[in-house]
Amino acid sequence: MISHTEVIVRLLLVTLLTGIIGFEREIHGRLAGLRTHILVGLGACLVMMTSMYMYEAFRGLTNLDPGRIAAQVVSGIGFLGAGTIIRSRASVKGLTTAASLWTSSGVGLAVGAGFYIPAVYATVLIWISLFILPYMEHSIRERVWYKVLHVEIRGGLAQLEQVKKALLGQAVEIRDIEFPFSEDVNMTAVDIHLKLLRKELESQIITAMLQIDGVIVARWTD
Repeated sequence: MISHTEVIVRLLLVTLLTGIIGFEREIHGRLAGLRTHILVGLGACLVMMTSMYMYEAFRGLTNLDPGRIAAQVVSGIGFLGAGTIIRSRASVKGLTTAASLWTSSGVGLAVGAGFYIPAVYATVLIWISLFILPYMEHSIRERVWYKVLHVEIRGGLAQLEQVKKALLGQAVEIRDIEFPFSEDVNMTAVDIHLKLLRKELESQIITAMLQIDGVIVARWTD
């Protein structure tokens, strides 16, 4: 059986480790911050210790798998993580926070099982991933521009194909195409999500769009 001292040590350690993870999310204003990550870690740790306690208490009396209850944490935390994910047009936000919640539950399970060193190492790597790697990603993304081109077309799908051909001729990547509601039944509104490799392509694309028959509006919206 786990001693009372060991229980307290594990609960305090998981609070510290998951608090480190949650702190990064908190200072960036994410939906799931310090308290949420700590609660996830504490819950996972408690579930793991409860599983181990039940296994020790009923060993020989019944067939108990100490990992069965803990395994439900891994799948169950997905429902909590899903609540932090928001879809906005072609982008999805909150995936990193959902992943940090899931990894916090893993840290909690590890600490609950007395797997201290891997839990500490994992927390360090998680924190590096959350706090340091974004600066590297930012330096990479500065060389790429993600824009949304709003185009209003008269003439239907034939003109839309001309728009797509003109864009592909500009050496851009079309990431998504959306059709927002338009009150004018004779006009098709299109939001095209693009990846541009050069900043100067912005003005070239607008010029190319306005030269297409049927295109009455072409502007950047994002």
